[in-house]
Formats: sequence, structure tokens, C-alpha cells
Amino acid sequence: MSDREIDVGPLQGIRVLDLSRILAGPWASQVLADFGAEVIKVERPGAGDDTRQWGPPYLRDREGRDTAESAYYLSANRGKRSIAVDMAHPEGQRVLRELASRSDVLIENFKVGGLARYGLSWDDLRERNPRLVYCSISAFGQDGPAAQGAGYDAMIQGMGGLMSITGVPDGQPGGGPQKVGVAVVDLMTAMYAVSAINAALFERERSGLGQHIDLALLDTQIAWLANQNMNYLIGGTPPRRAGTAHPNIVPYQAFPTADGWLMLAVGNDRQYRTFCELAGRPELATDPRYLSNAERVANRATLVPEVEALTRTKSTQAWLDLLTPAAVPCGPINDIAQVFAEPQVQHRGMRFELPHPLAPSVPMVRNPVLYSRSSLEYRDPPPMLGQHTAAVLAEVLGLTEAEIGALRAAGAVD
Repeated sequence: MSDREIDVGPLQGIRVLDLSRILAGPWASQVLADFGAEVIKVERPGAGDDTRQWGPPYLRDREGRDTAESAYYLSANRGKRSIAVDMAHPEGQRVLRELASRSDVLIENFKVGGLARYGLSWDDLRERNPRLVYCSISAFGQDGPAAQGAGYDAMIQGMGGLMSITGVPDGQPGGGPQKVGVAVVDLMTAMYAVSAINAALFERERSGLGQHIDLALLDTQIAWLANQNMNYLIGGTPPRRAGTAHPNIVPYQAFPTADGWLMLAVGNDRQYRTFCELAGRPELATDPRYLSNAERVANRATLVPEVEALTRTKSTQAWLDLLTPAAVPCGPINDIAQVFAEPQVQHRGMRFELPHPLAPSVPMVRNPVLYSRSSLEYRDPPPMLGQHTAAVLAEVLGLTEAEIGALRAAGAVD
């Protein structure tokens, strides 16, 4: 088979009914759309996804005026079709049950048990569609003493331990807990959702059955603490905030330069020796206190000031020019404008444009996955509220124009 023989998304033919809003669910369904799935985004008539109001900034129209499309909403909803359905209306519920019976995947992030009142719970829909993969995203999971509680990313960053290891150490200027600059709990939960959904679809090929996925923000936050979890579980001492420093590797942190900052990420003894030689201090590599990484970690307090004194002697670019060819990992600390100006970022096409009904185009950031044969599918920009209601009801459910008009007149859809 030729490498060019397959040129469609690997999830082509999979239909996703997305009942989620904000970020974790929409980010997961956006990734699935990038992979070729058909995603139907269900929104409240007249209001839509909460993030539509999370601005400014908003997309500007052709005359330079703000539209109602917020940058936040636009970040997580490309490749989908929006239908506006009133879930509280009996006819709206019927429409959603019919769509679920014709879908492969359903994603929701309602309060635990909240969809049962609409006849849209896992137990309701599994009878209608035994092949359905039903993914529930909640703050604390479907059971347990906190299951009914609401939760947002920032509070889970705190409760789940991330803020205890993020930020400047206590007692130093600027010390205290910090949240990460993006909603990383939501985003990581979304990526676990994508992998869980794809695994369930793969298993369905053997069993012929779908299943329920119970995914909690808190569980996810704890799971991806990775080495910091094990530092505690093995070492017995809770890790503390260390700024940009690494708890298990030295020197591995941001260092001041003559004109800014350098992120130095020395990951092994060879890289450390090379750095010392190029920095003009080869004796630091043979000092018994710093011979191995374990010794450097133990003697962090004396080594880090030595490295800081060295890095201050040159500009950031001078250090990059010196260390990069010698395979000593390092990099600048860019703001986001500088990120998109990086030649490597531009070469990889991380930014692209999609046409938009209200503007000449909307800027997007591509999915980082590149397949050798399958395509990523950037078919449509993030939809406007209810943009595809009539088209989806006609194409997927086979409703006539008169039937769709009756649903609109009853207030079940918009």
C-alpha cells in the first residue's frame, strides 16, 4: 500500500455527540474532530457554551468590530457543527435521544446524575444504542463523598496538589502557591478522554459493545503528577515549590543571563561536563561534590550560585549559540508572540487560518499530531451558535423542513 493511499482522518465515520461545555469536553471533541470524527456540538438556545461570553478578546469582523465569538471559545471548538436544542423541552430531549442512538460517542460534563432527568443518562441511552461509548467528565467522578460537588480547573489545581509544587519557594520574594497559566487540569483530562474514547472504540471492534467512561478532574490531576507523586510515595516527604528548578536534576532551571533568561536543562553527566567546559569552568565537572547528578542534587545550594555567576556573563543568544551545537539542552524563555515568531514553529506550521462567516479568517493552532498516511481534518472554523441545527436534523435524523419548523415553533430547537 502506498504511503499516499490513505488521506483522510483516522476517525472518519465516527460520530460524536458533544453535550459538554467550557474546556475539558470541548477540547476532547475538538481533538476527535481533528482526527476526522463528525462532532455535533449541542448548545443552549440563546446562550450557547459558557465560553462564548468569556472575553475580550473577540474575533473582529471585516469592519474591525467585535463579534460575539470569543477567543476562548474559538480555541476549543473548530471542526464541529453547532445545534441549539432546549434540553428541558420534551421534544428537545427526544431529538437528543435520537441523535445519541445514531452516534458512536457521547461526551458530557453535567453534574453527576444531572442528565437522568432528561432521559439522557448512560443507563437510558445504552438500551437504545448498545454500541455507544459514553464519556462522563466531572470534577470528582461518578461516586464517592464529593461526587455531587462542582469544580473548576483552578480549584482542582489547588486541591490536587499542583499548586503546592508550582511557584517560587516560600520565604522568597514572590513566594507562595501559583496556578499554571492555562487550565491544564481541563486540558489533561481532555487528553485522557481522547485516549479512553479511542481505546473503547478499539475494544468495541472485538465486543460489539460500547461502555461508560468515568473521568474526574481530580483523579486526572493526581495521576499526572508523575515523578512528584513517586518522590512522595517513595521518599515520604511532600515535594515543595521550587520555582523553575527540577526536584530530581541539577542544574535544570532558569538562569539569569546578561540580558534576560536561559532555561538550562542538563539531563545527564555528559551534558554537565560539556557545559562546564564550554562555560570555562571545567573544574566544576571534576569537583567531588558535583561528579554525578545525585551529588549535584545533594549540593544544589552551592552549585546553583556557581552556574548563575557563569550564565550572567553572556547574553541569552550567546549561550544558545555556544551550547546548542554541543547538544547541551537549553532554550530561551519566550512570550507567546516570540513563540509564534520562532523559525521552527513557523516551519512546522503551528499557526494556520480558517475562513469564517463573520471575518476574513480566524487564526488557529494546529493539532501537534502528524500522521504519515492519515490526514488531520481542519474542515470548519468554530461554529456560530445553532449554525447547523437545520442541517444536522435533516441529514442525521431525516427530518423534513416542516418538522424542523414545528420544533422551532415549539421552542425545542433554534
